[in-house]
Amino acid sequence: MNQEVTDVVVSELPIRLGQFLKLASAVQDGFEAKIHIQAGTVEVNGEVETRRGCQLAQDDLVSFDGQSYRLVIK
Repeated sequence: MNQEVTDVVVSELPIRLGQFLKLASAVQDGFEAKIHIQAGTVEVNGEVETRRGCQLAQDDLVSFDGQSYRLVIK
């Protein structure tokens, strides 16, 4: 079953994983992002990522809580 991907547009890099989750409205705040990332429930490009400060790049795919988000730079 294919998962729908939501594009999240940012104006500039770098952006960290925790910031990206907030921008995508996947979490309410940085504390919630930290908890989920450290628990290993967030994937970047299909790999579990446990570093909140992980820097993302154009077209990275972040999956969390049954949703997928693609980083798009505008």
